[in-house]
Amino acid sequence: MKIHEYQAKSLLKKHGVQVPEGRVVKHTHEAEEAFDALQATIVAVKSQIHAGGRGKGTVYDGADPQTSRVVQQGGVKVARSKEEAITFTKNLLGNYLLTHQTGGTAKQVNAIYLEKGTDIKKELYLSILLDRAVCRPIIMASTEGGMDIEEVAASTPEKIIRMEVDPALGLQAYQARELLFRLGLPASTLRQGVDFLQRLWQCYDAEDASLLEVNPLVLTSDDSLIALDCKFTYDDNALFRHKEPAEMRDLSEEDPLELKASQYNLNYIKLDGNVGCMVNGAGLAMATMDIVKLAGAEPANFLDVGGGANVETVSNGFRIILGDPNVKAIFVNIFGGIVQCDRVANGIVEAARTVNINVPLIVRLKGTNAEKAREILRASGLKIDVAEELTDGSEKVAAAIRS
Repeated sequence: MKIHEYQAKSLLKKHGVQVPEGRVVKHTHEAEEAFDALQATIVAVKSQIHAGGRGKGTVYDGADPQTSRVVQQGGVKVARSKEEAITFTKNLLGNYLLTHQTGGTAKQVNAIYLEKGTDIKKELYLSILLDRAVCRPIIMASTEGGMDIEEVAASTPEKIIRMEVDPALGLQAYQARELLFRLGLPASTLRQGVDFLQRLWQCYDAEDASLLEVNPLVLTSDDSLIALDCKFTYDDNALFRHKEPAEMRDLSEEDPLELKASQYNLNYIKLDGNVGCMVNGAGLAMATMDIVKLAGAEPANFLDVGGGANVETVSNGFRIILGDPNVKAIFVNIFGGIVQCDRVANGIVEAARTVNINVPLIVRLKGTNAEKAREILRASGLKIDVAEELTDGSEKVAAAIRS
């Protein structure tokens, strides 16, 4: 679960991590009061959306950039007067910000963060995340702060520092010192920097984050480290241990179909293709998406209905898939291990009779009672194209898309 920058900084502050002073603004008339409260000559006016690249984005007066008017360039602006801060706030609040991470559609800005200006000497990059290849958290750092880490990895990979952290021990002082030295920071930063990094780790660990990214991490004129920006993502599997995330969740930032799927306890991720995929098991779902692409079509989603593919889950799955207007065909690929294929087939038939499926439906069932299941589908009288093998099913899907 993602949260906004101002919310992430409140978590950092809670754990003693140094962040600039700021105020949240959700209505235009609050900007003047927030500016005065900061008592600063320079203030950053920062749009709050769940996407990176805000500073390089474009603000529109509508969600569709093709039909909307440009309001201003940049979703993060530096105001050198109260009047400028108010103007930038008016331009951002209620309008739509398009960045390279918003997927071609601009996101509405419903909150602004006014932040006290910082005297920047050097910009760095630092993040803490789980590396599944080594089965433990790692710290990634770079001297190239303020840039997209993907760009740094592609053009200058030697500038990325990686350090594994033993989760049982946490970030040790010697590791923090090594990081500071490898980032080329002065000796005068050492004491404050070690404490800063260990508190950052404490926030990541105690709050059950899956990602804590500070970009840029700033060295100030007095050689102190400060988190100028923060991206924070909770590990969904650990949310039961925390009360705060429920209050910080911004439903307006989430995809409506993904939100609806979570209400049905379905694992759904929307993609940009044209084939709706309904599968049981994450591994099989990934394989299905791969073979659909190999056959010449494009998966429109990842949808794992789990081990209990019954009438209710299949019906809800159909409704969510058909909620995407880009879907031109549906591929149901179920392996009957825990649940028998004939029961799944009866569920599919009943669900297909209650949900208006107006696109080609291809079904492949494999496992216990698979032959009996195929007979049920063929005898249903419904327009269901039955496939026996995965390759056969993917080719039928691709043919349906082409026709």
